[in-house]
Amino acid sequence: MRILVTAQWLFETTGSPAQLGLIGAVQLVVQIPALLWGGALADYMNRKHLVAAAHAVTFGVLLALGFLAAAGTLTVWQVYIAIGVTAATQVISQPAAAALTPTVVPRRHLMLAITGETATMNAGSILAPLLFAGVAEGVGLTAAFFVAAGTTAPAALLPLLIRARGQVEQVAEGSTVRRVWEGFLFVIRHPILPGLFLLDIGITVVSFYREILPVIAKGLFKGGAGAVGVLGSANSAGAVAGSFGALFFAGYRSKGMLVIYASLGYAVVLLLFSNVTALWAGAITIALLGLADAVTVAVRQTTVQLTTPDDMRGRASAFLVLAAVTANNIGTLWVGLWSAWIGERATMMLGAFLAFGATLLIWRLWRPLREYRYP
Repeated sequence: MRILVTAQWLFETTGSPAQLGLIGAVQLVVQIPALLWGGALADYMNRKHLVAAAHAVTFGVLLALGFLAAAGTLTVWQVYIAIGVTAATQVISQPAAAALTPTVVPRRHLMLAITGETATMNAGSILAPLLFAGVAEGVGLTAAFFVAAGTTAPAALLPLLIRARGQVEQVAEGSTVRRVWEGFLFVIRHPILPGLFLLDIGITVVSFYREILPVIAKGLFKGGAGAVGVLGSANSAGAVAGSFGALFFAGYRSKGMLVIYASLGYAVVLLLFSNVTALWAGAITIALLGLADAVTVAVRQTTVQLTTPDDMRGRASAFLVLAAVTANNIGTLWVGLWSAWIGERATMMLGAFLAFGATLLIWRLWRPLREYRYP
């Protein structure tokens, strides 16, 4: 809801794909330091309190946007500021939330827990675009701001009810900068994680479409907010299917090659997506994109949690999210600018070929990734 309502408001106000693409630039500037700080905090303070506080700030910002829109005083620069603040609070909470999972479930069930968690998140992502489309089309974007705030409120309270320890037993010593540096050294010296992160970056930078769905919906299918809702829900439905599908591969030992296969499948489906013209066909192909992406997410998150000690999980998770959000934001900027220059269809087609090439390159160069086995 947060992503869709701000993106749709900007697109309807400015009419510019490039200005919508600037969302990526705004988020990139704030999310990198916020993530590093959030990862260090997750290995220092109570993780449950950190998650709750971050979502409380998001709730307040969305509520303020609703009141400004209702008063007719909401401006483009205010929306960009709100996007920056909420993007920061989102990523500050993610390392702490990820680090909580291994304290709740046994190690042998960790991949099952992470895929279940991803499926639950994506189930919400199915409902959100449909709710957004219904509210935006039926009542208006102003109401959608208030609904987005309302759906965020429980996230500020529920983390406090988790019956697990939120405090790290062995707190990292030294300054925040030192803790971040220790996390960085751990990640770059890891035999598998850099390859996983580079693979995600190589694909996402050239194809990220989720935050500029209004541009894609109009350029490929000549649709508005309703089409945005359909495509967003279809993408999340595919992600749910992919999350549960990953459960069938829990016993498949070659987890590194599983990520490679899913990434190649993503590139092929992206090429199909760039060539369809009917909304129903677009919904099917974008669902398949969500499915392939969900499999790679499950393996990446499980690998981080399994190969990282508890006192380093917040920082390792932060660098995982950092790789993802950096790629997402650069990808948003990339797709927005290229869509303005060569059109949405050509941009998606270019992204498909580049994603395919990036996957083959990482497969060839990163031996520890293709040889990674678990369990």
